[in-house]
Amino acid sequence: MQTPRTGGGRMDHERHREPAINLPPVVVGALAVLFAIFLVQEFLLSYRTNVMIWQEFGFLPVRYAHSLSQQGWAWLWSPLTYSLLHGGWTHIVFNAIWLAIFGAPVARRIGAVRFLILWVASAAASAFFFAATDWGAVTVLIGASGVVSAYMGAACRFVFAGGRFLPQAHLGPRLAITDVFRDRTARAFVLVWLAGNLLIAIGVSFAGVSAGEIAWQAHIGGFLFGFLTFPLFDVKRPRTLVF
Repeated sequence: MQTPRTGGGRMDHERHREPAINLPPVVVGALAVLFAIFLVQEFLLSYRTNVMIWQEFGFLPVRYAHSLSQQGWAWLWSPLTYSLLHGGWTHIVFNAIWLAIFGAPVARRIGAVRFLILWVASAAASAFFFAATDWGAVTVLIGASGVVSAYMGAACRFVFAGGRFLPQAHLGPRLAITDVFRDRTARAFVLVWLAGNLLIAIGVSFAGVSAGEIAWQAHIGGFLFGFLTFPLFDVKRPRTLVF
């Protein structure tokens, strides 16, 4: 009797190979756009040109403290375009990591179209929450942090339903707000996240980044928007996954 070979020959049943990048295409596309814009600014454009881009496409609360008819059209597109710009490597890398972690289950659950609609809506919501707390300021807001925070808030409505963040978490039931706070893991995540941003608000710095450089208002505004409005985007009846 021959002994079956398992070392060098061809197996009767090929093993299933996981893709190298196990992210939804829309998330990969979003990351590609963010990095493409950043790399062009970082390596091809001068600092002076970048300042002009930040002023034209970044979000400035001061725009909305004056008559819109007496200025250009930046007030119209900047509540979205600011979310595509970043000010440095730390800024974009941190946003990319959190976008991959929390954007992926949201995209798998609601699909690419609603994922992008949520991006647009949460970018505007987090920007105007920032403006409401700093009305008329000439500060330029840039970065996808508010959008990423919205995906975090949305994900809290379903990824912790079984007490753990599993790869199949997007199949879980949507939790009511009260159920989120009954779930120990979900409650801990929400409270720690909010506490971290409130510490930034009072001047505590993290990871070597000055608290003054972090738009905590946009983070909280985006998170609340994603957390509270997620049922409007989660229109399909979710399948229940037994954990």
